[in-house]
Amino acid sequence: MTSNEKNARIESKSTELTSILETVLRNKMNIARIKFLGLFIVALCKVQTVCFEKLASGFEANVKRTSSLRRIQRFMAEYILDGDIVAQLIFSLLPHNPPYIIAIDRTNWKFGSTNINALVISIIYDGVSFPILFKLMDKRGNSNTKDRIDIMERYIRLFGKNTIQCLVADREFVGEKWMEYLNENNIKYYLRIRENFWVDDPRTGNQIKACHLFNSVKLNECIALRKIYSLKQQLCYLSASKIKNKQGKPELQIIVSFNEPQNAQEIYKERWQIETAFRALKTSGFNIEDTHLNDLDRIEKLFSIVIIAFTWAFLVGIYLHENVKPIRMLKHGRRAQSFVKYGLNYISSVLLNPLFQDDINICKFLSCT
Repeated sequence: MTSNEKNARIESKSTELTSILETVLRNKMNIARIKFLGLFIVALCKVQTVCFEKLASGFEANVKRTSSLRRIQRFMAEYILDGDIVAQLIFSLLPHNPPYIIAIDRTNWKFGSTNINALVISIIYDGVSFPILFKLMDKRGNSNTKDRIDIMERYIRLFGKNTIQCLVADREFVGEKWMEYLNENNIKYYLRIRENFWVDDPRTGNQIKACHLFNSVKLNECIALRKIYSLKQQLCYLSASKIKNKQGKPELQIIVSFNEPQNAQEIYKERWQIETAFRALKTSGFNIEDTHLNDLDRIEKLFSIVIIAFTWAFLVGIYLHENVKPIRMLKHGRRAQSFVKYGLNYISSVLLNPLFQDDINICKFLSCT
């Protein structure tokens, strides 16, 4: 195969992807922007980094790299990419129907003096986590109640409360106003709390440390309390299991929930899928920490495009696992690679290897039909 034939083959994939995106995004973006988006996603899957210089080399082969680099820079500087459109695109691509378990979590990295702190809502099912909404904050440390409520309200505005089966979150996401918001809106939740939190017994008025309620819990055992307690002035149920932490030492995992405490420990396990998603966005997939951007608006645009590519790779990976060749399971029960990495490696092989015989139309996975 000649280099011209190879370039034509790759460009045909870009054209096909652009055609699909045009169908999905019609009346929401103009064709020039949709074409650029298709080229950017293809380049991102080829080079697997957000470094602009490397991305530019992954654009059209018949265009100078410097021209592609300027095009990327202009897009990031001038174009306003609506995050709601991206979220709606990803939601429409999900292969299962709601209601969903959703997770809220935070990830951060630093470039120069800029703290890039992302508050993320992710949709979880069947061992898979799809980041769908995010808010970037130029600060270190935890999110505040307003940040959390704002992103939840945005999710509800776009997709409706009825699409939420329940919310899972780690120890950062506990607070009086936050729990009050969830309770008042009848959003089921499973939130981990610290062992030393004080809870109130509304029957006696006594205070007790949460860990003391579970003194009898043995390693790998789960206990759900039938009585209701009060945490930060909010009524809730408590359950706990004793697990080994990263250092191999036993610790209590205490969960407060809106209801059904007997299911809390099992449902809370699903939260770990968002950590897998963060790894895929960073070191084991798209290397988003390679960005040299420090303007949050530009980083937000980049993050949105990466999440589209992430979703594409995830969907291809799931299909390959279920229909072509399952991912090998390791002795400890985990897969040898993530769905994202599996799908991303396949996509890049199709795009980069002219001799690769692909019987799968990889572009169809970004179609809503």
